[in-house]
Amino acid sequence: MKLVVQVKLLPSPEQTAALEATLRACNDAANWVSAVAFGMTSRRNYDVRKRTYADLRAAGIGSQAAQHVIKKVCDAYATLKANIRAENLGEPGSRRRMKAESNPVRFRPDAAQPYDRRNLSFALDARTVSLWTIIGRLKDVPFTGSPTQLEQLATHQRGESDLICRDGMWFLAVTIDVPDPDLREPDGWLGVDLGIAAIATTSDGERMAGRALNRYRRRQLALRRKLQTKATRSAKRLLRRQRRREARFAADTNHRIAKIIVVAAERTGRGIALEDLTGIRARVRLRKDQRSSLHSWAFAQLGQFIAYKARRAGVPVVYVDPAYTSQQCSECSYTDRNNRTGQATFACRACGVTLHADVNGSRNIAFRADAAWQAGRQSSVPGPAPGPVLDAA
Repeated sequence: MKLVVQVKLLPSPEQTAALEATLRACNDAANWVSAVAFGMTSRRNYDVRKRTYADLRAAGIGSQAAQHVIKKVCDAYATLKANIRAENLGEPGSRRRMKAESNPVRFRPDAAQPYDRRNLSFALDARTVSLWTIIGRLKDVPFTGSPTQLEQLATHQRGESDLICRDGMWFLAVTIDVPDPDLREPDGWLGVDLGIAAIATTSDGERMAGRALNRYRRRQLALRRKLQTKATRSAKRLLRRQRRREARFAADTNHRIAKIIVVAAERTGRGIALEDLTGIRARVRLRKDQRSSLHSWAFAQLGQFIAYKARRAGVPVVYVDPAYTSQQCSECSYTDRNNRTGQATFACRACGVTLHADVNGSRNIAFRADAAWQAGRQSSVPGPAPGPVLDAA
């Protein structure tokens, strides 16, 4: 499996200037390639490279950097095409979709630039990197990372790296190839119900990250509304900063939840059963005041974190059909929508058992896992296959 290890660069002022000039030059080149590709009928890497590679080299972009600029543009158009096909940008004729289809893809001046072994190398003992820049090879750029990150860089095969500038700080996101351990045969299943009131509830009865996280989200929503009303340049700058802060907070919370779930399954020899929530945003109909809660719910990210942590631990993961898990009794299997007497309460009309609704749902998910496992529905992540996952372990 592929993971991403992020290390922090500590460049000198002269090295910083070279890195900034490199990102600007590469992204200016990417915008030019994007404009060329926009007018082409075929946006395959081979076809775009034939039209643009020579001009990029003449403009001073290194050979490997030029290849990565072209690939970055082609990947961006492939992602745009997939989003349009999935109607993530709206239905045909919508304003957002028409805007995306009628303009070339644009890259920010500080957008990440990929590197590979030919134009970036590590000196792990000295904790420095050497990488190509627009003004020549930049040597002895210091970097730092946790002991775990440094060990992973030293022991696993390294692949492509991304040079990233974020809030004036420089990072390298390095892809590493970690061997997959053999999946063991599970001795039962730990069902996990994902929700909004409680982000995750296990069939053992443990409910995680409920009130505190929702209070944080409500505060962030109120702050976003206030800043959006101001609409000044400083307010927009603060909005970007708050968005990144909230994303980091959500990712950290999801990492913690995923680790608790995987450790519990590994300790007891069980597998993990999750709901297949592919397309839930399109399926679910909510009142206007409920939509922000659903759309800020990072269930897909949590599913990815659980999946990759489980793969590293050799814990099987299956995805089950979530239909009627909230209405079916986990004791007698009687299914009735009236069993759900409230948001948090489940009371079976047949056998009279009373449970927390999320606990009942998670137990139903666990009961369905064996059939899914035997049918071969185990998967890494529901929906489109994700790229490498940033390891925060």
